[in-house]
This record gives sequence, structure tokens and C-alpha cells, in this order.
Amino acid sequence: MTITIGEEIMLLSLDDESGAAKDRQSAGWAVAGGILLDLVLAGRVRVAGGRMSVTDPAPTGTGLLDERLKLIAAWAAKAGGKPPKAKAWLTKDHDKAVQATIDSLRARGLVTEETRKMLGLFAVRRYPEADGSVERELRDRLAAAVLHGADPDERTAGLIALLHAAKLHRLAFPGLPPKQVSPRMAEIADGQWAGESVRAALQDMQTMLTVVTVTAVS
Repeated sequence: MTITIGEEIMLLSLDDESGAAKDRQSAGWAVAGGILLDLVLAGRVRVAGGRMSVTDPAPTGTGLLDERLKLIAAWAAKAGGKPPKAKAWLTKDHDKAVQATIDSLRARGLVTEETRKMLGLFAVRRYPEADGSVERELRDRLAAAVLHGADPDERTAGLIALLHAAKLHRLAFPGLPPKQVSPRMAEIADGQWAGESVRAALQDMQTMLTVVTVTAVS
């Protein structure tokens, strides 16, 4: 099963048993960034100089991406002639993008929804794992690239770059200190695997994620 980069980040964030999201704020930004990166890789969106534009409105065939593509196109059209800032889009959409990503994971049968009472009063939704096969394959792929030096494919490299920028090392490699995996993740994040346009977009998005993550933590 092929899932999007945003869905992969969400799977890493959701606790398998409790269904609670770990590093929720930083992971939420990375999920939205992952959706945008997938649209860049699919040739539907261009990000350059911190601004973004829709280059091809044709559907990708993936519901999660296509819905975001429509929303981006409508939002960008309201901005007039100058392409809007990608950071402004992520700021506007990241909470909704997270829920859309969770809904997509539920539709795929990878997580299930449970409603639990907090302190006996407040209903809270959680999303425990329903099918762990996709996440296991994902973690094996991350381990091969980061821990064992394998050359990642384009999407895996993009995923690693976003995780590194958002400081989500512990989600990808629980139990390992960030300093053990960060150098290799940084090497992959440099983007030499990508074409010029994708590399420029990824660098912009890494910068944005680094800034918003620092702001969120502080």
C-alpha cells in the first residue's frame, strides 16, 4: 500500500496502542508540509522563494492530495497576481490537514477511532493502530536509509528531510538519542538526490518547519 508523506508522518506520531498523537504541534506542521511536498513531487505545485503556485490542477488520483490541491488553487486565486507565501498556507491549513490525514488513514483501515473520557468529563478522540504492516515497512525503510546507509528513494528522502527539519527524530527512531541519527538525516536532507526545482522547494519547506518548530517549542 502506497501512502502519502503526510500520512507517514501521522502514523509515526500516533501511539500504536493509545492512539494519542506525540509531538502533536510539530508533527502537525510536518504533516501539512508532507502533503505540500507530495504535490511538488507530483508536479502539481511549485514552491520557490517561499511562495507557491499551482502548476497543474489535474488530480493525482489520491484523495488526500487532490482535496488539498483544490483548496490551494482556490486560496491562491484569491491572492491576485503574486503567488502567496507557502508559510501562510501551512499556517492556515495545518490543523485541518492533520484531521484530513487522520480521516484518510481511517479510510485505509490503518487506524481506528475511539472516543474516551478525560477526567470523566471531556470526550477525546484517539486513533490507535488497526493495521501495523504499513508502519512497520515505513520504519524499516527509515532504518535502512538512516541507520544502515542505504540510498533512499525520492519520497523517503523528502520524508526524512521534513522529520529532521521539524526535529521529530524521536518519532522516527524511538529509543535512540537524536545525536545518533541527526547527522545522517541532515546529510539526506541536503537534497542532492532531488532535481533543482524539488530541491529548492524542499529547502524552503525545511526553513519554514525549522522556524515554526522553534516558535512552537519556545
